[in-house]
Amino acid sequence: MTRKKELRRDQKMTKYVIQARRCAPPGGPYSQGWRAGDFVFVSGTGPIDAVHGGLVGDSIEQQTEQTIDNIVAILEADGASLGDVVKVHVHLSDTSLFARYNAVYGRRFSPPYPARTTVGSDLGHTPGMLIEIDCIAYSAKKTGSRPVPGARKKTKKKASRRNK
Repeated sequence: MTRKKELRRDQKMTKYVIQARRCAPPGGPYSQGWRAGDFVFVSGTGPIDAVHGGLVGDSIEQQTEQTIDNIVAILEADGASLGDVVKVHVHLSDTSLFARYNAVYGRRFSPPYPARTTVGSDLGHTPGMLIEIDCIAYSAKKTGSRPVPGARKKTKKKASRRNK
């Protein structure tokens, strides 16, 4: 019989922002990613170059590669990988691009593949952008590695010795 590990009322789940240096900074008021407990949430990411901040590639294949590279950078910034991804949401500017994007996706992710939803979306906020991907990863590797803000370290009191 396995037992679930439950948080006591006085324990807090580890939660913090992930900011990858190898990825372009967010283009608005959002974070690249968050860790909450054993889960890593990666915001919608597109084919943006980290150095120049511009769109990378004209084809769906090039843009899918760059987008997944950006996701990898965010995941790796907190010790996770594509192999830890359990759910993917993909937005395509044109659903007729599905087969070509899917070929790249199938090479980059490994079985067992994450659960996935792919939809057509208006990506006009970045002219020329053909794809945007966000994902959720489950990665227990780093849970608890960063202190919870405002938490105090508990110390054990030394037992005093009594002479008999």
